[in-house]
Parts: sequence; structure tokens; C-alpha cells
Amino acid sequence: MADTLKITLRRSLIGEKPKTRATVESLGLRKINSSVERPNTPSVRGMVHGVKHLLEVEEI
Repeated sequence: MADTLKITLRRSLIGEKPKTRATVESLGLRKINSSVERPNTPSVRGMVHGVKHLLEVEEI
């Protein structure tokens, strides 16, 4: 299993619920096509799962 996840915001947050917006912001994503690298932990995986329709995830 990979140690790191590269997470990219691919869709807009316009029209999303406040909880979804907060989850994306807590991952460190601000603008469309912005990317962050986060450790592959259960908590990060859970956040990604909750907003998977907005993200693209790669294992590094």
C-alpha cells in the first residue's frame, strides 16, 4: 500500500453542502486543479471517500 496520496480537486464546490465544503477545505484544497499530498491514513481515506465525486486521487 502506498504511503502518500496525491489528491486533486477536479470539480467546483458551488452548490455543495457546507459539510462537503469543510471537508475539502480541511484536506487543504482551495481552487480547482489544486493538488496536495497527504499521508495514507484511515482518517484521510474517510475524508476522501466523503467527497470522492469532486476529487481525483493517486497513490504515490
